[in-house]
Amino acid sequence: MSVAIVLASRALNVTKGFKTMAEIPVLEPAPAEKSSGKSKRKLLFIIVAAVVVLAAAGGYFMLAARKSHQPAQAEAAPHGPPVYIALDPPFVVNFEAQQLVRFLQVTVQLMTRDPQTVEFLHANDPAVRNDLLLLFGNQRYDVIATREGKETLRKQALDVARHVVEQAGGKADRVEAVYFTSFVMQ
Repeated sequence: MSVAIVLASRALNVTKGFKTMAEIPVLEPAPAEKSSGKSKRKLLFIIVAAVVVLAAAGGYFMLAARKSHQPAQAEAAPHGPPVYIALDPPFVVNFEAQQLVRFLQVTVQLMTRDPQTVEFLHANDPAVRNDLLLLFGNQRYDVIATREGKETLRKQALDVARHVVEQAGGKADRVEAVYFTSFVMQ
């Protein structure tokens, strides 16, 4: 037994410098800062503020762009009472329709609000009439007999009038409309 006691005493001497698990102090975890509603509200406020600032900046730039284009548009289209220019006498053209000779008589008026364009149209009346006669003479009876055909012809006549004004040095977009005040087909 004496050997067992000696070994036990030596084991105690070796373990004297060591502490058991129960004797080792354990640090408690730091109390977790509760993620309070304040920090969440703060983050939400920052996000909302950023969105509002971006939306305001976008709106400002949209308005600035729109304002920069408005003076050009106001200059491009003068405001005032419409002026109608009658192209007298009425246009009379013939064209073929299913082996028959047909006649078309059209009375045309041009509309503008610009006095300078009125002068261009009066000064270039022969050119406008010539180009419109060519346009009217190249129509097909079955096409212009429909409402859609007449409307298409009216738009083409507007393009012709604008082209003549542009060729004369005027502003084509100032000729706003072409109206047929009489349209007779036989």
